[in-house]
Amino acid sequence: MSNTDISNNLDAFWMPFTANRQFKNGPRLLVSAKGMHYTSHDGRQILDGTAGLWCVNAGHCHPKIVEAIRAQAGELDYAPPFQMGHPQAFELSSRLVAMTPGDLNHVFLGNSGSEAVDTALKIALAYHRARGEGGRVRLIGRERGYHGVGFGGIAVGGMVANRRQFGALFAGVDHLPHTYNPKQAFTRGQPAEGAELADALERLVGLHDASTIAAVIVEPMAGSTGVLIPPKGYLDRLRAICDKYGILLIFDEVITGFGRLGANFAADYFGVVPDMMTTAKGITNAAVPMSAVFASDKIYNTVIEATPEGGIELAHGYTYSSHPMATAAALATLDVYRDEGLFERAHNLSPYWEDAIHSLKGTRHVVDLRNIGLVGAIELEPRPGAPMKRAYDVFTRCYAEGVLVRQAGEAICLSPPLIIEKSQIDQIVETLRKVLMAVE
Repeated sequence: MSNTDISNNLDAFWMPFTANRQFKNGPRLLVSAKGMHYTSHDGRQILDGTAGLWCVNAGHCHPKIVEAIRAQAGELDYAPPFQMGHPQAFELSSRLVAMTPGDLNHVFLGNSGSEAVDTALKIALAYHRARGEGGRVRLIGRERGYHGVGFGGIAVGGMVANRRQFGALFAGVDHLPHTYNPKQAFTRGQPAEGAELADALERLVGLHDASTIAAVIVEPMAGSTGVLIPPKGYLDRLRAICDKYGILLIFDEVITGFGRLGANFAADYFGVVPDMMTTAKGITNAAVPMSAVFASDKIYNTVIEATPEGGIELAHGYTYSSHPMATAAALATLDVYRDEGLFERAHNLSPYWEDAIHSLKGTRHVVDLRNIGLVGAIELEPRPGAPMKRAYDVFTRCYAEGVLVRQAGEAICLSPPLIIEKSQIDQIVETLRKVLMAVE
């Protein structure tokens, strides 16, 4: 087929996590973006209430990030990461570990949250093997958890729809119960009760024996499943149980990292330091794909020292690990976060955001409201006989009204860029109120 025979008919692109037939009957196309807004293909301004996909924390097309990528593209387009390197990879890694709590002093760079999770799980297995406990191969996730779409991430993930087609590959994995309790609906911030849910790990240790368990991985705040906020004391108790049995604790901070909760990381916000931490999304403001796995001194030193001098200590990596344009984007993004005080801004805006979200209490169809940092969720009563249809209708109607929100099951999730103004918070909430009153 010649180029002249090719038409843009939408059919060639198999879209991810999308009802392809439904979308292509009425496409929502975004053609440009700036600051807090997208521009749609029909010329409308769409206020971004989701930071893209939880990732554009500094706002769209930030000039400093754009210029850094442009300059890097003309200087060093690619450098192989295996047995080679380039200076920005080491500069970025040094700056990143300076931001982390505890002894998370080493970083492995990849390209996506899914890759970060699979990397962390592999490092956990390598660590136990290096210390002479190669029988620790079991991984523990959590119900309603989301850890990307790699085989490892789906195995430890707990979102049923994501696992259904691939279940034959999940041997050696078990799950903790999720932390959502509808009896604590309309809680502001962390629920007061539920820390004891972490004790389910004791039961899994009793079932499988600690000597078989390598790691526990949880999102400090579960995002993609509809914003599930950990009860007070829950993460502390999980940390204590892992320490008791020599199990590694991994925080998946792909969503919560880089200011989303008004702190560097959720580990800082909750005051609990994991053994490893996966990040992505906000690390480059989503301008170029990148991810980072942070590992403790204990893990890094054990794996490195188990291999004879000159040997490759970890047989793992990606062609695009530490890609020059990604490192340039990340360095510029860190500069923007620091120079514009965006994490502090998110912290200071959080009370206003909380009040705005909870002003929807009593609105038609709303059965719960959840918030933490600059994250919010509006849980809707399911439409009888049509699960998730009401939430989908709210999503599409908000888009028609000029506001982008995100549907997750029966919830509408919000996670705006950290540059959002109070008037834009009001616009998001009032648009939702209007739509909820109109939708059936």
